[in-house]
Amino acid sequence: MPKRVSEEASALTAFVGAQPASAREPFLAVLRELAEAYHAFSTYSATHVRTMGLTPAQFDVIATLGNTNGLSLSEIARKTLITKGTLTGIIDRLEAKGLLFRRVPAADRRSFHAVLTPAGEALFAQVFPQHIEYLKRAFLPLETAELERTCSQLRRLRERFVER
Repeated sequence: MPKRVSEEASALTAFVGAQPASAREPFLAVLRELAEAYHAFSTYSATHVRTMGLTPAQFDVIATLGNTNGLSLSEIARKTLITKGTLTGIIDRLEAKGLLFRRVPAADRRSFHAVLTPAGEALFAQVFPQHIEYLKRAFLPLETAELERTCSQLRRLRERFVER
């Protein structure tokens, strides 16, 4: 879980839990469940990712770059929710491992794209399906209709926060 998101979730659950039950707004219970669900998912996911020799952030970058021709740092940051400052170090470490390289686009020589190397592509092809299977186990007890309702409700909630 990206550090910033984790810290926000922890602060939120602490704040909601500190409120007397009589003073709680009904939506605060939703916020707490949302934050705790994300934290539980993140812990579950990270446990498996670490068994594959990667940090969760490294896995996120590899999974995001997989099946692409490379992405800019801004695109990776947006898709992974990892800040650009943190992402630079992750890119450096993945490059040192020979899993990606930096390509400077001719159109904008002030930036670079991160591109998986053949070894990075091979790692993606190995770990991504394994991780999907691992995550799938947690969702198997849920019926398709239940998953669809959950998606719809989360999408509706997210849309409430998008600035218009």
